[in-house]
Order: sequence, then C-alpha cells, then structure tokens
Amino acid sequence: MSSPITRPCPHCGALNRVPARHLADRGRCGSCKQDLPPADQPLEADAALFQEVVSTARVPVLVDFWAAWCGPCRMAAPEVAALAREMAGRAVVLKVDTEAHPEIAARFGVQGIPNFVVLRNGRVVQQRAGVTPRAEMRRWLEAA
Repeated sequence: MSSPITRPCPHCGALNRVPARHLADRGRCGSCKQDLPPADQPLEADAALFQEVVSTARVPVLVDFWAAWCGPCRMAAPEVAALAREMAGRAVVLKVDTEAHPEIAARFGVQGIPNFVVLRNGRVVQQRAGVTPRAEMRRWLEAA
C-alpha cells in the first residue's frame, strides 16, 4: 500500500496524513484539532494511489483520464474540480494523466480523452468519453 495522502488543514495550514480509505471522511487536524473536511479537490493519481483509492474507498470514485495537450480535457477540468467540491464526503475524484500512466488508461480501454469512469467497490459502473456536463457526472456518482 502507498503512503497516506497529505492534505493541508484549512484552519492552520498544517499538513495531515490521510489514508486513502478516509478521503471522504471528516477528520481532525493533528496540529490545531479543528475539523479536517473530506477531500474536495481532484487528486492526481499514480498507479499506487489509484489502486489504493479504488480498492479502499467507501464512496464512488470518479476518474478523469486526461492529458495536458488535450483541449477538451482542459475545458472539462474546472467542471471536474467543481464536482469534487460539490460531492466532497460523498465521492472521491481522481485525475489520471494518460501520458504519465498509460497502463491505467489501457486497463480501462481508454482510447479517447477526456474519459470518465465511475467505480464503486472497485467495479466500473459508468464510463464515457468526451466532455460531459457536471450535472450528468453528479448523477452518475449519486446513482453509484
């Protein structure tokens, strides 16, 4: 298993280690003891983080397969970030750079990007290529 994800406290800025299985949970800052909210931003995933989140998440996981050179991916990025904020505590959002991690993209048969995959308990429940409205992605996560 990979090491926990490091997240800054919104109150004091201290870095807190959060295990992948607790990304959708509320916690407490180890430094100031204030509330540490669930992950509310897309997380850049390498193979180890991807596997750990997908295998341990207790909520649906939306994966955005993208690449820096892809115009539609850049158009979709703000919507994906907004979705992560809206669904914090109810879903986890991962971003996988297909240039850096082609093996993950190949595992899901990704041929066109952006490509969105929703996983629940490690299983694909939805997959779609192309820019997708945030409301539709939200429906996928809520249905999962």
